[in-house]
Amino acid sequence: MASVNRPEAQPPIEGEELPFFVYGTLRPGEVNHDAFLRGRTRSEEPARLPDALLYDGPGYPYAVQRAGEQTVGELVAAAPGQYARLLAELDRLEEYHGPDSPLNLYERVRRTTLRPDGSTAAAWVYLAAPQLADALARAGTPIPGGDWLRRKGPLQGPAAP
Repeated sequence: MASVNRPEAQPPIEGEELPFFVYGTLRPGEVNHDAFLRGRTRSEEPARLPDALLYDGPGYPYAVQRAGEQTVGELVAAAPGQYARLLAELDRLEEYHGPDSPLNLYERVRRTTLRPDGSTAAAWVYLAAPQLADALARAGTPIPGGDWLRRKGPLQGPAAP
């Protein structure tokens, strides 16, 4: 069985507004992108998260820290004046209750991401909380290539009336 490295949860640094690395339902074309990000971002650009393995969970993906793997996604920067609200809403969406909370579904951690040109950027990323990461390591289904959008196509939300 593969060993799962534990993510280190970190609070935001006073005044620092990191972009978010999104890899699942918050990516463009996915249901939560429209609900949470449309019209509230300054920029969205392709990026990769090194040392992260992506699992197909029920309904949405989970990334776990894993050396030598990578996860595909986007680096999303909040529009001016949107950061604090967006951070709080994404924390609620991802069921993040604070560093190392036993209630967490995901841990929000600061990680270095890679842009297509090879440059790096620090970003917040939501990784599976430790108990869930352990369960995924035992019985989860990794997504080949680490790209949620290529697994079966976009996740469709409920049809509008």
